[in-house]
Amino acid sequence: MKLNQLKPAAGSRKTRKRVGRGHGSGLGKTAGMGHKGQKARSGGQTFAGFEGGQMPLHRRLPKFGFTNIHREEYEIVNLATLEKFGLEGDITPDTLAERGVVRKGRKVKVLGQGTITRALTVTADRFSKSAVAKIEQAGGKAVAR
Repeated sequence: MKLNQLKPAAGSRKTRKRVGRGHGSGLGKTAGMGHKGQKARSGGQTFAGFEGGQMPLHRRLPKFGFTNIHREEYEIVNLATLEKFGLEGDITPDTLAERGVVRKGRKVKVLGQGTITRALTVTADRFSKSAVAKIEQAGGKAVAR
């Protein structure tokens, strides 16, 4: 075997269709488009989901759900996170934002996942019952703002 004897595997290379190049090619005259009609015209394809002018399925079906414009979103902070960051004394949403725990200006909800060993005064917008219980058990205070 020499470099000049290399050939691609049989059937791996296919010659491309050259349409509209005479009737001897088998794809001359109408170039595989058939006779007349929308699909024979240039630019004559429809978009996916077009049903010939009938009301499309995606417009016939009812739409579900709704978005509550008064929804309040909270940044979630667990007690395990407060313990991990080793924060001392008073903890407010601003202190948490400075440390990168939550985004600035967001409402904060403290959840009771994990344990807390230090007495902390935690100020937040919301607390779960288990979080309040664990904070007070450690000798701290949970203050809702």
